[in-house]
Amino acid sequence: MVQRLAYENEKLARRPQGHNGEYFVVCTLYYTPMESGFTFERGFDATPITRPGLHGHKYPRDFLRSVKKEGFGRIITPVNGRDYVRYNGGDSFAFASKPTGGGGTLVARFSAAAKLGQSGLRRGAGIETPSSTVREVFGSTRWKIVDTGGGLRRWQIDCYYGEDEPLGPGRFMARPRGTTFEYAYSDARIEK
Repeated sequence: MVQRLAYENEKLARRPQGHNGEYFVVCTLYYTPMESGFTFERGFDATPITRPGLHGHKYPRDFLRSVKKEGFGRIITPVNGRDYVRYNGGDSFAFASKPTGGGGTLVARFSAAAKLGQSGLRRGAGIETPSSTVREVFGSTRWKIVDTGGGLRRWQIDCYYGEDEPLGPGRFMARPRGTTFEYAYSDARIEK
């Protein structure tokens, strides 16, 4: 994957006009997992646990693992009017009113994240990814980069799917129940 991305982007960069707002990217997915899907019956470790910042409130162990990876999770019972748990880093969590990124509230099938420090694919940029696979999974090909992710790679666009229960336990916790999508290559054009 890394080699193909580098090769395709080097070709674009060598053109007389350079990238000129065009990139070759890999589109991946992130989502907001819902606590309701993390049950023993579905094969999850649903052992109730608490963590710093949760003020003694307990949640399924695999749900908090998923929140740690995805950034936010939707809880069944709101706490002080807040419907979400947010991962703060380390082993710390907090309650939140809505899932957000560095550029504001996340919008399903419109918000995206990219690696920090990429000149064209930067926070605030609007992009078009005409991949038919991306269109089929998300119902959209237009994105606004509003977030960054420490685990993201160069030329990776992490598209926000929205809220859903997880597809299943283990490696399927990182996938929403509504799709088996993992990634798709796409051209990407910065909207002007």
